[in-house]
Amino acid sequence: MSGTSETRQRWRTVREREVQRWSGLSSDQLLSELSDVKAYQIEYESNSYQVEVEILENTATYVHVRVGVDDGSLPASISPETDSFISKKLPSGPSSPGS
Repeated sequence: MSGTSETRQRWRTVREREVQRWSGLSSDQLLSELSDVKAYQIEYESNSYQVEVEILENTATYVHVRVGVDDGSLPASISPETDSFISKKLPSGPSSPGS
């Protein structure tokens, strides 16, 4: 495996971990945490990675979130590893009968 593909594989591993972490939050928690783009650094297996998380869509029924990961190296970091997920909102309004 070349250095570039190994780097990308590490980015994907970190991205998957971060997507799992963020997708475990409720839509309300996501909206609260991500009122602005959240950018931070984490360390994984003795390497530093930059993570960027942002809301792509906030509709009446779901929140669509993007997670991007890179290591800050140029030019590779111009195109980070990204993924997105959708968190469905719980219905609000009057209680249904029997609840």
